[in-house]
Amino acid sequence: MFIQTEATPNPATLKFVPGKPVLSSGTRDYRDAEEATQESPLAARIFDVNGVEGVFFGTDFISVTKGDADWQHLKPMVLGAIMDHYLTESPVLNNGDAGSTASSEKTFAGKDQATVDTIKELLETRVRPAVAQDGGDIVFHDYSDGIVYLQMRGACSGCPSSTATLQNGIENLLKHFLPEVQEVRPV
Repeated sequence: MFIQTEATPNPATLKFVPGKPVLSSGTRDYRDAEEATQESPLAARIFDVNGVEGVFFGTDFISVTKGDADWQHLKPMVLGAIMDHYLTESPVLNNGDAGSTASSEKTFAGKDQATVDTIKELLETRVRPAVAQDGGDIVFHDYSDGIVYLQMRGACSGCPSSTATLQNGIENLLKHFLPEVQEVRPV
């Protein structure tokens, strides 16, 4: 088994591409070992590596975020954990392969619903594929009074360039298609 690794814009996060499906759809984001142990044998194995602080699953990649450890020492151990998992043919998630991309759904009144639908469509078709290339994900959280609230996940969470991505990239895109959008903020 050959697992590719790719740098991300976030120096604390590496993207691992195992060449096999990770999730059939959606994403999963784990920020602590306890949650990972309950839901995912693969995430639990990765969290067993001392220095790992976050694990994010996409459909065909795994992003791993480190703490103070050095990638030179951490990377071989993470590669080993991923390889061992796939060699045992264990499931990625304990309860099937139902990934999630959104938190609780909120209903919006009248014109706001049409705006929110367009925001979600733009995020799904134009933003999320590009962000996934960098080992992360972005999820719609809320829209209120012209302000769009988005949640950054995976490599994007805590990335030094995430503010620029939100303000210069995503905000400009949304403003272009939706003049009523005034600002984009992280959750």
